[in-house]
Amino acid sequence: MSEEALVDANEYLYSHIQAGTMVRTPGMSRFISKRRGDGLYMLDVDVTDKRIKAAAKLLAGYEQKEIVVTASRIYAITPAKKFAEITGTHMVEGRVMPGIFTNPNRGDFFEPEIVLVSDTRNERQAVKEASKINVPIVALCDTDNWIKFVDLVIPCNNKSRRSIALVYWLLAREFMKEKGLIKGNDEFKHSVSDFEAKVEIKVK
Repeated sequence: MSEEALVDANEYLYSHIQAGTMVRTPGMSRFISKRRGDGLYMLDVDVTDKRIKAAAKLLAGYEQKEIVVTASRIYAITPAKKFAEITGTHMVEGRVMPGIFTNPNRGDFFEPEIVLVSDTRNERQAVKEASKINVPIVALCDTDNWIKFVDLVIPCNNKSRRSIALVYWLLAREFMKEKGLIKGNDEFKHSVSDFEAKVEIKVK
């Protein structure tokens, strides 16, 4: 990790942000650093760090009311909602319905200028809708995600509770700094645990 990394390398490793899956899509190949002996693909943490910075800067170029963040997975909803709350952006929770960005006759119609997606598989409708109206898409992508139509990929473990919380915590902090709403890290009074889902998935 470089000295200018957003957090200490150990914080990234503790969150398992680098742990991918046993599946590698063609578009995600360039973000993978290695394949472990057990077949698990590992993401390049340095690239993840740089992409979070780039994403925050890109998002900060838009007015908060123009930004939509989507989340459908149980571990993504809490951090995405916290991000939206802190940054003043718009949140779409759960399933993204057809026409939400494209049909003005819908009661929940919203026309974003940029969309932040937590998972391109679960929120593929958000990607489809955003691509139809030709707005930029930023997406958290694991090794098994397809990245068609995505303009800026944030390679990360988007299935782990701690990992997603850390990504959204960093995005919120860096967004606030880029917007000039806070001057430095010390002014960001939220912790990663504030972004972390408290729901446990019970295995039967």
